[in-house]
Amino acid sequence: MSKRTRRSFLATCSAAGLAASLPSFGLQTSDKSGTRPPVLGSGPHTYECAHDWLVPPEGMVWGDTHGLCQDEQGHIYVGHTVHKSSMRGEAIVVFDEKGRFVRAFGEEFRGGAHGLKLRREGKDEFLYHCDINRCNVVKTTLAGEVTWVHGYPREDANYMEQPIAFVPTNVAFAPNGDFYVGDGYGSNHMLRFSLAGKFLGEIGRPGRGDGEMDNPHGQWVDPRGETPVLVIADRGNRRIQTFTLDGAHLKTVKDEAHLRMPCNFQTQGEWMVCPDLDSQVCILDREFKVVAQLGDGKSENGEVGSRRSQSRPQFTPGKFITPHDAIFLHNGDILVAEWLPIGRITLLRRT
Repeated sequence: MSKRTRRSFLATCSAAGLAASLPSFGLQTSDKSGTRPPVLGSGPHTYECAHDWLVPPEGMVWGDTHGLCQDEQGHIYVGHTVHKSSMRGEAIVVFDEKGRFVRAFGEEFRGGAHGLKLRREGKDEFLYHCDINRCNVVKTTLAGEVTWVHGYPREDANYMEQPIAFVPTNVAFAPNGDFYVGDGYGSNHMLRFSLAGKFLGEIGRPGRGDGEMDNPHGQWVDPRGETPVLVIADRGNRRIQTFTLDGAHLKTVKDEAHLRMPCNFQTQGEWMVCPDLDSQVCILDREFKVVAQLGDGKSENGEVGSRRSQSRPQFTPGKFITPHDAIFLHNGDILVAEWLPIGRITLLRRT
């Protein structure tokens, strides 16, 4: 169900909308020889691009690199589906802040690792995994010990009274401990739970209008304004929507020129990073205006996903193909994971 949903979604959306690049959003060359890494962006959003900065340990081959997060100690967590040729099966791979392999775990997520988020609860940090194969949300310690597993909300009449699927894609966290689950590859519902896992209700509903969603793929509670708001990557509708934390619709952001298929979000200071499955990584200001399009490979890539069968030497340096997740590292650099069957983790080193 999850793979079929994703394929049909991409087939529907891949041809929609062409993007115009602003002059300041282009690729720069680092030197005349072209031997140095390309430089992306300009001004305060200028980054040196290092593809394949994180390399899996011996015996492991990346599958689709779907999720990223970083803990308070600086450790970086990568969630991937694991390639069919891989001798090792762990779907969660941990690196230190220098990019050196530390450990791996989570063979149970092989084939299904998708959304990956981390938050502190009391004195400890926990990982929230969205498994699109087993169709559940799993909370674990940083070492991979399972705390609880959530399937579809049995209290929700929409799931009880209709034969609809539950394929969660990502989570977000409210300051009071609540968390939000996007059923992006299932039935397009956005669900709200308490810290203890009690179902609290739905936000929005499936559809095309304001307050309605088609593939709520990723979400983030944005703390940059006076009041935190829930920001949803309404990927199937090619837009962003914002809601109060209780679920009232606030704003619909659609910018076909600069924002195409938003996948997820993270904030650091005044900026928000947004991986866009259609070939780019965007930086957004507090008003959700795109101020930088990094590594925009739209002109080279064609339809979304059309280059997934290519090998690394065929990829275009300094251009993204299918960014699926992106995070600010503690030092301000950006790490990008792409939806590619051979995976790719790119470091954008701030200059």
